[in-house]
Amino acid sequence: MNDQSVNGSDHTEPGFADVDAATRRLMAALDALERAVERRRDADRDEDELAARIQALGADRARLANELDGSLVRSKRLERSNRDIAERLDAAIGTIREVLDAGEMS
Repeated sequence: MNDQSVNGSDHTEPGFADVDAATRRLMAALDALERAVERRRDADRDEDELAARIQALGADRARLANELDGSLVRSKRLERSNRDIAERLDAAIGTIREVLDAGEMS
């Protein structure tokens, strides 16, 4: 019985060593998997932040484009007003000259 238990223990010790080595490999693989999952989570978080920034930039662009359109409309309105005022000033200056010329001739 002693020989069988010794032989049995001889057969089981290498088995335990194999199981122990396999357990260590499994634990190392699980650790690597956890690290990979964490890296993926970080990448997804970075991607979400980038998408939010892109969306904010799109909103800013739309707002700025709207403001630019409004500024262009105001600018064209001011140009028309300036031309109108310039024409009125030219007419007023012409009228004043005519009055002055008529006063000098009298």
